[in-house]
Amino acid sequence: MRRRVRVIHHRRRLESRVAAERVRGELRRHGMEPVGPDAPGEVEITVVLGGDGTILSAVEQGRGDQVPIIGINTGHVGFLAEADPEDLSTVVGRIAARDYTVEERMTLDVTVTHLDGTLTHGWALNEAALEKTLRGSMVDVTIGVDGRAMSSFGCDGLVMSTPTGSTAYAFSGGGPVVWPDVEAMLLVPIAGHALFTRPLVVGPSSVLEVEVTGRSTCAAELCFDGRRRCVVPRGAHISVRKGSQPVRLARINDTPFSGRLVAKFQLPVQGWRAGD
Repeated sequence: MRRRVRVIHHRRRLESRVAAERVRGELRRHGMEPVGPDAPGEVEITVVLGGDGTILSAVEQGRGDQVPIIGINTGHVGFLAEADPEDLSTVVGRIAARDYTVEERMTLDVTVTHLDGTLTHGWALNEAALEKTLRGSMVDVTIGVDGRAMSSFGCDGLVMSTPTGSTAYAFSGGGPVVWPDVEAMLLVPIAGHALFTRPLVVGPSSVLEVEVTGRSTCAAELCFDGRRRCVVPRGAHISVRKGSQPVRLARINDTPFSGRLVAKFQLPVQGWRAGD
């Protein structure tokens, strides 16, 4: 039985389309069968060509099948990607040789409880972001951890993030960078109007809680990884827990996260004297 590899690419980006054709050709040369995102049957691994948005789309499409994903960056930052287009042949060769490791990334499970008792469920690899729906308005929230209220304040929004998402929206909001092998959840206020609006980092067994109060001047929306949305009206309660299904990312490089951070953000490191 031929080994099958799912190939997903950014459809509007020429570089991604060209790279995807190269990947399919390399897979066939190694005796493997490339298939599309909607092909039935089991696959061994998913190769994604694009930026972080395309990888997040592939994560969404493969939700529940636990097939590892490896990204080749044809986008901008590509923090979730493992390789660049010039490494394409190497990536396929390592897949053919089964010479890769699989890293599990923590996700979030989110429940919104509405005033009438109905529930809305969601999940995220990077973050669940609470956002105001009207420009010039403000969302008023009460935040809590493990059933205990901690602070109430007005804000433009909140980001509830995994360590993987700490370099995304949460980072832009002033949150800390958290290494992906740390199991934690972050809560980062966006433009909070109060003294205590600093980011929080809690353990994986905790529950982050947010209530949208009646003092809000508009309704809010909850956005999962920038892809899926639900309305959060005044009085609704949000609970965020460690996800039950991790995302599996394939790795072929042993570059530590610190090296990836320096490379992706182009951080200056002049004057570093390792080992002194």
